[in-house]
Formats: sequence, structure tokens, C-alpha cells
Amino acid sequence: MVEEIKDEKKEAEKTEAQEIAELLSIEKAPEFKESKESADSDSDKKKKKKIKRQIQRGQAHIQCTYNNTIITITDLGGMSLGWASAGSLGFKGAKKSTPYAATQVAINLAEKVKKYGLVELEVFVKGVGSGREASIRALVNKGLDLVSIKDITPIPHNGCRPRKPRRV
Repeated sequence: MVEEIKDEKKEAEKTEAQEIAELLSIEKAPEFKESKESADSDSDKKKKKKIKRQIQRGQAHIQCTYNNTIITITDLGGMSLGWASAGSLGFKGAKKSTPYAATQVAINLAEKVKKYGLVELEVFVKGVGSGREASIRALVNKGLDLVSIKDITPIPHNGCRPRKPRRV
């Protein structure tokens, strides 16, 4: 009697498992077959262009140091749309930190992110380099509307903790 109940439970489990397997194989198999067939037939055709998401408003993070200027444009969530730096444009040495290099970086980056349809920018400026104002002006000249400009340069409030006095 006990063996018969165990056998019935095993059969019930097998049938449930078989039903699930059949359902999964029925649902998934046609998808894989279609994707293989479409991949074979589409190999001759050109690949479809990936549709870029359209973003109306974004953020520009400008980092100006004494040695370089780096600009990153992101969406409001912080996902990067594009970046450029004076070094990536081919400026070397002391020329990287000039206002001219900063304007070239901003112009280059504005061209890169034009495909996203950006209209408005919030600008966050960090650092004390000479390209701060030049990069902002270049972004405005490229047709982007500035919603706000915020300086987020880190400022020490009381400095680092001093070393303990030396005992002699």
C-alpha cells in the first residue's frame, strides 16, 4: 500500500515535470528556429541602424584642472552620452590647459551628442583651470540652452588633520 502511494507520487511528479518541459519546449523552440532562419536570411541584407534615444535635457560635467580640461555630457540619470578631453583631441603639454583647447573640446563634444537631440543643459563646473568660462561659452555658441551653471569645486572646510607633534 505504501509503495503504491509512493509510485503514484513519483508518476504525478514526472507528469508535472513532463508537462512543464513540453510547455517550455513548445514556447521556446519556435523562437530559436525563427531567429536562426532570420539570421541566415538577413546576412545578405544590411544591418539595421540602432535607434538612438532622444533626450531633451542633459547635464554637462566640466572638469578643468591646471593640466587638462575634460567634459562629459550625461542624461539626467547620470548615464554618459559622450565625453572629450583636450588630450584626446591631440593637444599636448601646456597647450592642454589653455582656454582655446577647452573651446575645441566643447565644440567636439557638442557635435558628438547632437544625434541625441539635446536642447537644454545643466552645467556642473569642477576645478580651477583656465578653461572654465571658455568651455561654457563654446557650449552656448553651439546652440545649447543652459538651464543652470553650478560650481562643484571641492573646498576643504578645515583642512586635513595635522600631524602629531614630534617628541624629542
